[in-house]
Amino acid sequence: MAVALILLLVAVASVLFHLFSPWWWTPLASNWGYIDDTITLTFWITGAVFSAVVVFMAYCVFRFRHKEGRQAAYNPENKKLEWWLSIGTAIGVAAMLAPGLVVWHQFVTVPADATEVEVMGQQWMWSYRLPGKDGKLGSTDARKISSDNPMGLNPDDPNGQDDVVVQNDDLHLPVGKPVKVLLRSIDVLHDFYVPEFRAKMDMIPGSVTYYWFTPTRTGTFEVLCAELCGVAHAQMRSKVIVQEEKDYHAWLEKQQTFAELSGPRNVAKAAYKTESE
Repeated sequence: MAVALILLLVAVASVLFHLFSPWWWTPLASNWGYIDDTITLTFWITGAVFSAVVVFMAYCVFRFRHKEGRQAAYNPENKKLEWWLSIGTAIGVAAMLAPGLVVWHQFVTVPADATEVEVMGQQWMWSYRLPGKDGKLGSTDARKISSDNPMGLNPDDPNGQDDVVVQNDDLHLPVGKPVKVLLRSIDVLHDFYVPEFRAKMDMIPGSVTYYWFTPTRTGTFEVLCAELCGVAHAQMRSKVIVQEEKDYHAWLEKQQTFAELSGPRNVAKAAYKTESE
């Protein structure tokens, strides 16, 4: 009897803790409320199954408790019960997977008017690249990464000369504008994650992954790495600052382009080469 009561208390306490927990999602700041809805649906389905299983266990413990003279009946198969369990399980799994597949399709179907922004992760810092006045990002090549060219831009690509490079600093974005985030890593697995945006994706060396979102409110939001990437993983942080469009463009005008960053270095290299000769 005591064990049955404990099991019932576990089920009730688990549901109440979920409903009244002080630890919940950060306030949504993007268009991905669908992800919250999908997670909530998953919680309800798994919570209902968990509660049903625990209550059934409590019932069995109470109903079939030991009594003198009672003998258990051996019933190795029950095809009717197996069919009901198989069908119920299939319906529950489909109910959890179907919304996720719908959201995933939306997650990787980028709007035509989205602006591309590149995020590069490395142990243990974030770097960003935004398109310049031509609205296009230049090409990159990991083999061109160096101290003078930390994001590996192709210096011969004219589309990259006006790209805005932000190294180990904060990313600024305009509110209400869709953004396609291109994700790269130059060493190990990283994961670009802003909790308020609900959007994240692994960054795989040698590949470019992506997703998109639309910031829906202004503010400063912390960037986390959601993939264990080394001893300083917890310190790999940055900020995304979402601003009104005029404030965003004012910030953008103050940033240096790839041409401006590489120009002084190339001049210095040429002068050094001339002196050496």
